[in-house]
Amino acid sequence: MEIRTDLYLGDCTELLKQLPDDSVDLIFTSPPYADQRKQTYGGFHPDDYVEWFLPISLQLLRVLKPTGTFVLNIKEKVVNGERSTYVMELILEMRKQGWLWTEEFIWHKKNCYPGKWPNRFRDSWERLIQFNKNKQFYMNQQAVMVPMGDWSKSRLKNLSDTDKIRDESKVGSGFGKNISNWIDREMAYLTNVLHLATECNNKKHSAAFPEDLPEWFIKLFTKEGDTVLDPFMGSGTTNVVAQRMKRHSIGIEIMEEYYAVVVKELKPVELYLLEKKDNYDPTCTERRISVR
Repeated sequence: MEIRTDLYLGDCTELLKQLPDDSVDLIFTSPPYADQRKQTYGGFHPDDYVEWFLPISLQLLRVLKPTGTFVLNIKEKVVNGERSTYVMELILEMRKQGWLWTEEFIWHKKNCYPGKWPNRFRDSWERLIQFNKNKQFYMNQQAVMVPMGDWSKSRLKNLSDTDKIRDESKVGSGFGKNISNWIDREMAYLTNVLHLATECNNKKHSAAFPEDLPEWFIKLFTKEGDTVLDPFMGSGTTNVVAQRMKRHSIGIEIMEEYYAVVVKELKPVELYLLEKKDNYDPTCTERRISVR
C-alpha cells in the first residue's frame, strides 16, 4: 500500500478550505491554548478563543467523514485566580455547529514536574475531547486492549454473589458488571484515563506531545489506509506516527521553522512549489510537500 503524507505551510483557517468534504477519518490535534505560546503563535485571550476557533471547527466538521472522529487536546488556564471557562464555552458552541460531544479522555502526565501556587497545585493532566458528526462512527476498542495485570489474580480469586450477576447499583446508577465473565481472560479494556509520560523525541517544539498519545487514538479510531489530519501540526508527531502505522495523513503548520523540521523528519521524495519569494508570506497556500 502506498502511504501518502501531505504537508502544508500556512494558516489552517484558509488551507482547510482546500480539502474535500467527508475526506478525513480522524482529526487529532492540539491547537495553541489560550494565552499560550505567544512568542511563536501569537496567543489568543480566553475571551477571544472561541470566536477564533469556531471557523476552524466548522471546516473540520465539513472535511470529517460521517464515520470519523475529532479528538481535541486542549486545556483551560487559570485567570485571576480561577479556572477559565473557555473550553466549556467552546464545547457548547461546537455543539451548536452540529458536533456531538461524545466522550472526554484525560491524559495523566505521569512525569509532570511538581509545583504549587498560593491557591492550587500544578496540573498533571490534560483533556482530550472527542467529537463526532454522527452517533455511529468507526471505533475498534479491541485494538487498544491491555493485559489483565496482576490485579486479576486477587480480584477474581474469591468472588461474591453479586460479582456473579449483573447486579443493579444500590445508588441507582445502573447495572454493574458480571465480574465472573473476566475469569480466564488475558486482555482488558482501558478506562478513559490515559497514563502517559510527557517525554517526547522532538525537543525543538515547545508543546510537542509523546508519540504514544496520537498512536493510541489512531489505533482506536482508524484502520490501515485511513486518513489522519492534524491542522496544527507543530513538530509533526501525529503525521510521523500515522506514516509508521500505514495511515495517510495531512499536516498543516503556520510556523516555517516547525514545518521545516517535519519535512526533514519525513524525508519527502516529491516537492511542489518550494520557491521562496522575496515577499514570502507564511500564511500563503503556495507551499506543499507530498510524501510517499
